[in-house]
Amino acid sequence: MKNISKLLIVAILLVAASCGKEKATTIDSRPTVNVKVSTPGNENGTFISASGKVEAVQNANLSTRNMGYVNNVHVKVGQKVRKGQLLVSINSADINAQKAQVNASITEASAALKSAEKDYNRFKALFEDNSASQKEMDDMTANYEMAKARVEAATQMKNQVSAQLSYSNITAPFSGVVTGKFINKGDMANPGMPLISIETPGKFQVMAMVPENEITSIKNGATVNVLIKSTNTILKGKVTEISTSAKNTGGQYLVKVILDKSNVKLLSGMFASVQFPTEKSKEASTILIPTSAIVKRGELNGVYVVSSSNTALLRWLRLGKEFGNKTEVLSGLSASEKFILSAESKLINGAKLNIQ
Repeated sequence: MKNISKLLIVAILLVAASCGKEKATTIDSRPTVNVKVSTPGNENGTFISASGKVEAVQNANLSTRNMGYVNNVHVKVGQKVRKGQLLVSINSADINAQKAQVNASITEASAALKSAEKDYNRFKALFEDNSASQKEMDDMTANYEMAKARVEAATQMKNQVSAQLSYSNITAPFSGVVTGKFINKGDMANPGMPLISIETPGKFQVMAMVPENEITSIKNGATVNVLIKSTNTILKGKVTEISTSAKNTGGQYLVKVILDKSNVKLLSGMFASVQFPTEKSKEASTILIPTSAIVKRGELNGVYVVSSSNTALLRWLRLGKEFGNKTEVLSGLSASEKFILSAESKLINGAKLNIQ
């Protein structure tokens, strides 16, 4: 009986040893994955990200002060125009009639002025010879001054009618490119309604909206990075204006950034993200990693790090702001830890690594 018990114990030990060897063999047989590793970028200081839109520095939306039917639209979207070029013609028959009336009034007033001037000069000579009374001289002087006033009034009325006519013929205020046409021939133009938009390409700016809890950290004249989202390119810019009121912007403060000249093709309306630097501090540090290295599992985000045994280990992260091709790591990764930047094949937990 004792011999049988000993044999059973030996058999159990042999089976256990065999299983252990098989397990070890299974782990060791996993293929080695060639990877590239990196350490997080650690920058002193923090930044504030704000969204905005690209627009030309010189731009205008043209409208009219007069109501009338559009006789013709002389330009198309994308067309280059020069300063003073006619863009839109609006029916102005009533204003032209007023102009004719004013011209007639000027002619009448001018004739009356010439007659009053002759009478004034005649009575002035008689008064100097004591052949006219003081009252007669005063009456002639008043008549002459009133005649001059009527000519001046008619002239100012002509200027007013000419100003109204300028709003019937919309011209380009500067040389540029037509970016929008909001009316067609035969439509009714109303006062204040945009008709044509025009801009001068070449120099662009970004109008960013910053919340009230961050606006005080932004400095005028600061150099900033601007990410153009559609092209994924980063440009340099300079803060030129910071709004001091959010009364009409829903609690958001407007910040204007002038972009440096570059070869990147920009169009008005492109979305941009502006990175405003804040004051540096020894306590604050920003850990940035490439967005391409982040592993997504549903709503979870993580990154593979290199373990002490040189294997892959998936580490879950809490992420912050995104800027360009990098993402801020709030927790889960230290600045000195190595993470896997790219791998030649699929990574899993425990995979052996060959760091290149």
